Amino acid sequence: MSFLDRWLPAWILVAMAVGLLMGRFIPGLNTTLEAVTIGEVSLPIAIGLLVMMYPVLAKVRYDETHRVAGDRRLMATSLVLNWLVGPALMFTLAWLLLPDLPEYRTGLIIVGLARCIAMVFIWNDLACGDREAAAVLVAINSVFQVIAFGALGWFYLQVLPSWLGLPTTSTDFSVWAIVLSVLVFLGVPLLAGFLTRHVGEKAKGRTWYEETFLPRIGPWALYGLLFTIVLLFALQGEAITSNPWDVARIALPLLAYFVLMFGISLLASKAVGLSYAKSTTVAFTAAGNNFELAIAVAIGTFGVTSGQALAGVVGPLIEVPVLVGLIYVCLWAGRRLFPGDPTAPASPSRDRLPA
Repeated sequence: MSFLDRWLPAWILVAMAVGLLMGRFIPGLNTTLEAVTIGEVSLPIAIGLLVMMYPVLAKVRYDETHRVAGDRRLMATSLVLNWLVGPALMFTLAWLLLPDLPEYRTGLIIVGLARCIAMVFIWNDLACGDREAAAVLVAINSVFQVIAFGALGWFYLQVLPSWLGLPTTSTDFSVWAIVLSVLVFLGVPLLAGFLTRHVGEKAKGRTWYEETFLPRIGPWALYGLLFTIVLLFALQGEAITSNPWDVARIALPLLAYFVLMFGISLLASKAVGLSYAKSTTVAFTAAGNNFELAIAVAIGTFGVTSGQALAGVVGPLIEVPVLVGLIYVCLWAGRRLFPGDPTAPASPSRDRLPA
């Protein structure tokens, strides 16, 4: 286990702190970082995400993804959790805990609609989840985001509140912003990972590829993760540090969402008979959110200084440390929840993260 792996939670906290301080105290940093964007996302952040995702997607055995696509229990469980349970849970928590703050509430509902397509690969890999399942489920979530995001936004911000006698929010989502997010943050690293494995195995064989090449590029996933976290928090450092009470109010439903969604998803997957590896993958894909898309939609629809945008920014502030903590929960509880399962980690001390 490398030095970086062993102290990953500490590095993540340091990266968050460095980013917040940079954003707060370096004049003009936001303007510099946002000088070039892809859609509404800063180019440096986009590069960090691509560097983060490429090594993980290069590890996927794409010739085995057919076994995932043919697992009806896995597919059905993931779709229900991601597109029915997740948005409904966030809607409920936002209204229960932020009834007096409509802008933040709307921002959280948008976060709940943006299913994870990026950092989930890191969390899943560190928790010993099924890489092939993660690739397939994220690809499906991406397609659903393009097709259903706008319709679900209309339903949860206008139709459902109207049925319940609650105030509604008028909004118009950019389909192009959603398509661009999916193409950049999933399509590019997915294609690169697929081509790398195909060419590498064809040239030197699977043994060389997995035992020599992958260990060399593996650390870059965590380098990319830390780089992305620093930049993300640098961009919004002033907004976060200037509104500590608002951040705390937004953080409460987010914290409840991530913990509840993960627990519900893991137990539901176990209940339908999925293995530890697949249950872990379903849980992380369901609990994580595509904060890049949520922030882009909030900024594009309501403006960069809006409460909706701030709610999107607070998302990764809470999501990153919580999901890192849930990796530990998975590694500790694997054998206890899934006794006799060969895909469950033997003990936390033998995994990629320490106990």
